Amino acid sequence: MFSDHLSTTGAYPEKFILSTGLHRQYLRDWVRMRQLVTTRIDPTNHMGVPIEISDITPNVMVAADGAEVSLVSPEA
Repeated sequence: MFSDHLSTTGAYPEKFILSTGLHRQYLRDWVRMRQLVTTRIDPTNHMGVPIEISDITPNVMVAADGAEVSLVSPEA
């Protein structure tokens, strides 16, 4: 979603809103990837885009225009 948004609009999204569980998964995946990349993780942002944790409005990317884009497919 992030790269699609960036290539389509030329702008970074405003933020990501992740559920507690998805945020934990993101951090686990980042640790795995860190074995290949030596970048330090900041659990509050992804590539400079703020990450907000919310179990009320979970798993969306807030686009530059304010639109919410689901990060999880309906089948998941």
